[in-house]
Amino acid sequence: MSLINLSSVDLNLLVAFEALFEERSVTAAAQRLYLGQPAMSAALGRLRSLFQDELFIRIGREMQPTAKAMEIAPSISIALQQIRQTLETSQTFDPATSKRTFAIGSSDYTSYVVMPKLLEVCRQTAPGIDFRLIGFDKDCVGKLLEQREIDLALGVFQEPPRQTIQIPLFPEHFVGICRQGHPVISQQAIAPETFAQLPHALFTLRRDEVGELDKVLAQYNLQRRVVLTTPHLLILPAVISSSDLITAIPSRLATSFACQDTLEIFELPLQTEPWMISMLWSKLTDRDQANLWLRHLLKSVCEGI
Repeated sequence: MSLINLSSVDLNLLVAFEALFEERSVTAAAQRLYLGQPAMSAALGRLRSLFQDELFIRIGREMQPTAKAMEIAPSISIALQQIRQTLETSQTFDPATSKRTFAIGSSDYTSYVVMPKLLEVCRQTAPGIDFRLIGFDKDCVGKLLEQREIDLALGVFQEPPRQTIQIPLFPEHFVGICRQGHPVISQQAIAPETFAQLPHALFTLRRDEVGELDKVLAQYNLQRRVVLTTPHLLILPAVISSSDLITAIPSRLATSFACQDTLEIFELPLQTEPWMISMLWSKLTDRDQANLWLRHLLKSVCEGI
C-alpha cells in the first residue's frame, strides 16, 4: 500500500474540501474562503485528482458529495479542528476570553489559603478560566509536570525534581490552636513539658505519628501523646473545638479557623523552623503564555496573603 507524500499536499485543499462539503456550492464555498470561483473550481479539480474520485457532483442546484466524500469528511474535519486548536494555543494568551482549564497540584492547606483569592481575581478578569485541584505525592510531582497532568504545583519542595523551576511565594510557620476556655492553655503560658503532656491531634499524610513538633520535642527529651492522626486537615476545627485536644497548624490556616469563635490561637512553647511555600513548574512549559499568565497571577495573589 503506497502512502501519500504529505509534502506534496496543499493544506488549503483540505480547507476547500471542508467548505465545499458544508456549503454544497462552489460559489458559496469560494465566497466563504474569499476566493474567486475559478480558484475554487481549480481546487476542486486538484481534490478530485488527489483522492481519485469526483467527490462532488452537481445535482440540481447543489454539489452533492459522493460516497467517498462522505467517508473522508469526518476525518478531514477532525484534522482541521486539531490544527486550528494547535495554532490558536500558540498565539498570545488572552485570559479575558480564554476557556482554558488549568490543573494545579495542591494540598488542602495551599488550596484553602490560595484558591479563594485566585478565584475572586479570575471572576473579574478571566471569567472563562476553570481550575482543577489535584492532590499529589511529592515523589511523583516531577512526572506529573512533565506529562502535563498538572500545569504547576504549590507546596514545599526541598529537593525540586530535575527539569523544574521553583520560586518562593510566602513564608509560613506553626502556631497552636485549642478550644476557647481550654482548661490548661487558656489560663497560662505553658512550658514545653506541659505542652507535651496534653493530648494532641496531628495532620499527616504519611500514616505515622511523627510530625515536625516531635523532632523538636525530642531535643527536649520529651514525647507527646498523639490521640488523633488525620490526613484531612479541615476536620481539625471541629475536633479541636469539641475536645481538649490541641494541635499545631500553619499560621494562615489558624487565623482563618479562629474566626469561628470556638477556637483560639496560642504561641508554641517550642522553637520551630519556618518554611517557604513555593510554586513549581516544568521547564517544558516555562515559555508557555498561558502557564506564564497563571504563574504571574498566583505570585500577585500570594503577595497579599
